[in-house]
Amino acid sequence: MKKTNPIDHHSRREFIKKTATGASALAIGANLLASTSSCEMTGMPTRPLGNTGERVSIICLGGWHIRAVKDTSVAIRMMHRAIDAGLTFFDNAWDYHDGGSEELMGQALQDGKRKDVFLMTKNCDRDYKGSLTKLEESLRRLKTDYIDLWQFHEICYDNDPDWVFEKGGMKAALEAQKAGKVRYIGFTGHKDPRIHLDMLNKPYNWATVQMPVNIMDAHYRSFQKEVIPVCLEKGIGILGMKSLGGGGGATGGIIPSGTNISAEDCIRYALSQPVSSLVCGMQSMQELEQNINIARNFKPMKTERQNEILQEVKEVAGDGRFELFKSSKRFDGPYHQKQHGFM
Repeated sequence: MKKTNPIDHHSRREFIKKTATGASALAIGANLLASTSSCEMTGMPTRPLGNTGERVSIICLGGWHIRAVKDTSVAIRMMHRAIDAGLTFFDNAWDYHDGGSEELMGQALQDGKRKDVFLMTKNCDRDYKGSLTKLEESLRRLKTDYIDLWQFHEICYDNDPDWVFEKGGMKAALEAQKAGKVRYIGFTGHKDPRIHLDMLNKPYNWATVQMPVNIMDAHYRSFQKEVIPVCLEKGIGILGMKSLGGGGGATGGIIPSGTNISAEDCIRYALSQPVSSLVCGMQSMQELEQNINIARNFKPMKTERQNEILQEVKEVAGDGRFELFKSSKRFDGPYHQKQHGFM
């Protein structure tokens, strides 16, 4: 009788398990795309945010870029226009422009507009005291008494997943949720799928996970291949970012600038993945209108076209040159570098 190699047996089990998980995730992802529906009032498509019971606009207004708009009055008009157009998922973070992004958004959401927005901001600390302090500062800047989605920001280092739980950051988040200051809890990161998977293995059912989703990702440290299937299996809302590889709006970005793929196709590709929403940086009213138009007219990109694009960029995608945020420390916020002893 032929002896079974235990390593081969284990490998076969793992292969079967991954294949089953992949097939299930594909089905769930297809259902998510199929559940996209447009708001009758604005024409803006929305999707379910994981298992939260919430629906959010498929485009999310990026908080860093909105503060990069030099004219404050223009930035506020942009946010008001976004709300009127149904683009009501707003992104921010405690450290964006040293708090300037939150303060600006807080101004824009006065006079009753806060209730029209699903508001997300992010916590840069990992410990208990620091996390609570950051939350109170974010609430003050945003001029609100609650955050819809509070995410642990830039989970980019190997020790981050442990620190969030061991240093008390998670305890602070749960207390804030119980107190009604936070509705949902998630995390973000752009470095390595392995670190995201470590967070997903922690003893908490995350509401959301934010990660890079773009045409290059499939060929280099792929969140799309490694993390998205796990999130779909767990019912976690997937938030995409870096669809243009960095850069703003529907007219800029590293990927469209360095390839033959248009910014619109980059965004359409990302929206054709099973994401609940795609965070987009917009630095002018023109870019905002272009993104609104892309969202309103969105139709999933055919699989054949997706494969064509992936094949077209394969040669230049494998070394990460279009996704330097995955490999270079200069793309980590200075606050996070200081926390980890790099400054």
